[in-house]
Amino acid sequence: MSELIKEIERRKTFGIISHPDAGKTTLTEKLLLFGGAIQEAGAVKSNKIKKGATSDFMEIERQRGISVATSVLAFEYRNHKINILDTPGHKDFAEDTYRTLTAVDSVIVVIDVAKGVEEQTEKLVQVCRMRNIPMLVFINKLDREGKDAFDLLDEVEQKLGLTVCPLSLPIGMGGDFQGIYNIWENNIQLFLEEKKQKVGEAIKFDDINDTTIDEVIGAKAAATLREELELVQSVYPKFNREDYMKGDLQPVFFGSALNNFGVRELLDAFIDIAPKPQPKESETRLVKPEEKDFTGFVFKIHANMDPKHRDRLAFVKIVSGTFKRNENYLLVRENKKMKFSSPNAFFADKKEVVDESFPGDIVGLHDTGNFRIGDTLTAGEKINFKGIPSFSPEHFRYINNDDPLKAKQLAKGIDQLMDEGVAQLFTLEMNNRKIIGTVGALQYEVIQYRLEHEYGAKCTYEPLSIHKACWIEADEKSEEFKEFARLKQRFMARDKYGQLVFLADSSFTIHMTQEKFPNVKLHFISEFRKNQ
Repeated sequence: MSELIKEIERRKTFGIISHPDAGKTTLTEKLLLFGGAIQEAGAVKSNKIKKGATSDFMEIERQRGISVATSVLAFEYRNHKINILDTPGHKDFAEDTYRTLTAVDSVIVVIDVAKGVEEQTEKLVQVCRMRNIPMLVFINKLDREGKDAFDLLDEVEQKLGLTVCPLSLPIGMGGDFQGIYNIWENNIQLFLEEKKQKVGEAIKFDDINDTTIDEVIGAKAAATLREELELVQSVYPKFNREDYMKGDLQPVFFGSALNNFGVRELLDAFIDIAPKPQPKESETRLVKPEEKDFTGFVFKIHANMDPKHRDRLAFVKIVSGTFKRNENYLLVRENKKMKFSSPNAFFADKKEVVDESFPGDIVGLHDTGNFRIGDTLTAGEKINFKGIPSFSPEHFRYINNDDPLKAKQLAKGIDQLMDEGVAQLFTLEMNNRKIIGTVGALQYEVIQYRLEHEYGAKCTYEPLSIHKACWIEADEKSEEFKEFARLKQRFMARDKYGQLVFLADSSFTIHMTQEKFPNVKLHFISEFRKNQ
């Protein structure tokens, strides 16, 4: 057992969240660079560096310079095993991010120094606060002109409702940016700009009143820094790990991920304070990491990680016990035993087979279509983990086959992409026409692109005016239901799992339906399913 506890103690699993373009993927790259996992970091936007970002492995991500799928990266640093989940920032892919937040023990929130707190950041932080996930804030892009550090701290407190505690301070900003004063370790690190892609050496001072500081950064900047430090000590609360762990206090770091400013300080402090793998609530009991029996849950499914092999991978977060290769585990929903001969550990698109994994780790299991998002795997106990959110889509379109000879490929492609949770598929009862529902409009482009490039199938879309998908709970033999189904037959569909769905064209229709047919219950979350 002590081996298991030792492995739990050295693991940190966290997600990086932010509004698009705040620098999430660049920060992920630099964390890998410091972890020694890559020698040279690729920029997401810069054309000068031809290397793509490691965590953007889908072709469409490289073309657009945005992340559209959560990627998992693992590396070793200071004898700790770090698991990073780099999430898409774009709101059209928010559903993937919300699900990913069920698999992390803490998060780093990235904020752009010039734009401050943006809309998507607010939504994501709200999800973290609902779950009391410990958060650490990284204010990025200090090499550009931006808002004053104290104005930003105020904005983070007011807009996100956080209680901040700065653990580093910038020296200058934009053109005058000279480095970071690290409050956590009490030293100054000055950075040499020509070392953008590789880790530069830092110059350290241990005493803020050291006169050498005045010589290196100039008397004016040194005086400003001393004043600001005094202000921080008098205005902001002292760092308290217990408050941070409960989600009541958020440490803030400043830096520039692109130029490696402040990233090492962030990583070092993160390892000192971030939580190890945490217990997770199931429908029947709290499951603790140190229990000897394995439990885990599927939070993401990805088709075609390797287009040559058409493989589907289910991403499983291990909650308790040790996961071993070639052992039989129970897929609770199906009550079916399964064995995995090649479970994968991740490094973006690189995978390696692992013999055993521990709580906090993310394992990729090859899947032939057995798994769904939210599934629980155990050593035999029948439990289900809670809290994998799924929402009614906001956009709906008919999907048409553009190449009659490729009907089979299109059907297979749609089937696999829907299993990933990219979007939801509804089939009309009347004429079997297929409708795709998504959270954001950009998803349609991604589906079209992936169908063509991964499955060789072409599709077109037709607009459709639907307000919401409502899952139906009713006694299908009752007269009331039969009357409802007769009146609404044009809007009746089945989801991927055969569950009956009413596609309502307006909120007024939903209201009238609920009044007229009180025993036909309508649900707006697709988690509601029969026999589940």
